[in-house]
Amino acid sequence: MVKPLSPKQAAERLAQGGVEIIDVRDVHEWADGHLPYARLVPLAEFRQNPRAALSQDGVIFVCAAGVRSETAARLAAQHGFKEVYNLTGGTRAWQRAGLPIERDAAVTAA
Repeated sequence: MVKPLSPKQAAERLAQGGVEIIDVRDVHEWADGHLPYARLVPLAEFRQNPRAALSQDGVIFVCAAGVRSETAARLAAQHGFKEVYNLTGGTRAWQRAGLPIERDAAVTAA
Protein backbone atom coordinates (compact mmCIF):
# COMPACT_ATOMS: atom_id res chain seq x y z
CA MET A 1 0.00 0.00 0.00
CA VAL A 2 1.27 3.45 -0.93
CA LYS A 3 1.17 6.01 1.85
CA PRO A 4 0.85 9.67 0.84
CA LEU A 5 3.03 12.17 2.67
CA SER A 6 2.71 15.93 2.75
CA PRO A 7 6.01 17.82 2.44
CA LYS A 8 6.05 18.38 6.21
CA GLN A 9 5.38 14.69 6.91
CA ALA A 10 8.06 13.69 4.39
CA ALA A 11 10.61 16.00 6.02
CA GLU A 12 9.78 14.50 9.42
CA ARG A 13 10.05 10.95 8.05
CA LEU A 14 13.40 11.77 6.45
CA ALA A 15 14.67 13.20 9.73
CA GLN A 16 13.84 9.89 11.43
CA GLY A 17 16.08 8.07 8.93
CA GLY A 18 15.76 4.65 7.40
CA VAL A 19 14.21 5.82 4.12
CA GLU A 20 15.62 6.80 0.79
CA ILE A 21 14.28 9.35 -1.67
CA ILE A 22 13.89 8.39 -5.29
CA ASP A 23 13.16 11.17 -7.77
CA VAL A 24 11.46 9.77 -10.88
CA ARG A 25 11.62 12.92 -12.99
CA ASP A 26 13.80 13.40 -16.05
CA VAL A 27 17.41 14.60 -15.87
CA HIS A 28 16.62 18.15 -17.01
CA GLU A 29 13.99 18.48 -14.26
CA TRP A 30 16.46 17.14 -11.69
CA ALA A 31 18.98 19.82 -12.66
CA ASP A 32 16.38 22.52 -11.94
CA GLY A 33 16.26 21.41 -8.30
CA HIS A 34 15.70 18.30 -6.23
CA LEU A 35 15.29 17.20 -2.65
CA PRO A 36 18.50 16.82 -0.66
CA TYR A 37 19.85 13.25 -0.63
CA ALA A 38 17.52 12.18 -3.44
CA ARG A 39 18.61 9.67 -6.04
CA LEU A 40 17.49 10.09 -9.64
CA VAL A 41 15.79 7.11 -11.29
CA PRO A 42 13.65 8.39 -14.18
CA LEU A 43 10.24 6.72 -14.31
CA ALA A 44 10.93 5.04 -17.69
CA GLU A 45 14.05 3.44 -16.22
CA PHE A 46 12.25 2.49 -13.01
CA ARG A 47 9.47 0.76 -14.95
CA GLN A 48 11.99 -1.50 -16.68
CA ASN A 49 13.21 -3.06 -13.44
CA PRO A 50 11.75 -1.71 -10.19
CA ARG A 51 13.55 -4.25 -7.97
CA ALA A 52 16.96 -3.31 -9.37
CA ALA A 53 16.33 0.39 -8.72
CA LEU A 54 15.43 -0.09 -5.05
CA SER A 55 18.17 -0.73 -2.55
CA GLN A 56 15.86 -1.06 0.46
CA ASP A 57 12.31 -1.03 1.69
CA GLY A 58 11.41 2.41 2.97
CA VAL A 59 11.24 4.68 -0.07
CA ILE A 60 9.76 8.11 -0.64
CA PHE A 61 9.04 8.67 -4.32
CA VAL A 62 8.98 12.22 -5.67
CA CYS A 63 8.34 13.94 -8.99
CA ALA A 64 7.23 17.45 -9.92
CA ALA A 65 3.59 17.20 -8.84
CA GLY A 66 3.07 13.71 -7.40
CA VAL A 67 1.61 11.87 -10.40
CA ARG A 68 4.67 10.03 -11.75
CA SER A 69 5.86 9.31 -8.22
CA GLU A 70 2.47 7.74 -7.42
CA THR A 71 2.94 5.44 -10.43
CA ALA A 72 6.42 4.47 -9.26
CA ALA A 73 5.23 3.92 -5.69
CA ARG A 74 2.45 1.62 -6.87
CA LEU A 75 4.95 -0.37 -8.95
CA ALA A 76 7.21 -0.73 -5.91
CA ALA A 77 4.27 -1.94 -3.82
CA GLN A 78 3.33 -4.44 -6.54
CA HIS A 79 6.88 -5.79 -6.35
CA GLY A 80 6.55 -6.53 -2.65
CA PHE A 81 7.93 -3.40 -1.01
CA LYS A 82 5.92 -2.57 2.10
CA GLU A 83 7.14 0.85 3.26
CA VAL A 84 6.36 2.95 0.19
CA TYR A 85 5.53 6.64 0.27
CA ASN A 86 4.50 9.23 -2.31
CA LEU A 87 5.31 12.91 -1.79
CA THR A 88 1.95 14.60 -2.39
CA GLY A 89 2.38 17.64 -4.61
CA GLY A 90 5.97 16.69 -5.47
CA THR A 91 8.88 19.10 -5.55
CA ARG A 92 6.49 21.99 -6.22
CA ALA A 93 4.71 21.44 -2.89
CA TRP A 94 8.07 20.83 -1.17
CA GLN A 95 9.31 24.24 -2.34
CA ARG A 96 6.03 25.97 -1.45
CA ALA A 97 6.44 24.57 2.08
CA GLY A 98 9.79 26.37 2.28
CA LEU A 99 11.83 23.16 2.44
CA PRO A 100 15.34 23.00 0.97
CA ILE A 101 16.03 22.24 -2.68
CA GLU A 102 19.46 21.41 -4.07
CA ARG A 103 20.51 22.69 -7.46
CA ASP A 104 23.58 20.89 -8.62
CA ALA A 105 24.40 19.47 -12.00
CA ALA A 106 25.58 16.14 -10.63
CA VAL A 107 23.21 13.23 -10.98
CA THR A 108 23.18 10.54 -8.31
CA ALA A 109 21.81 7.72 -10.40
CA ALA A 110 20.81 4.19 -9.56
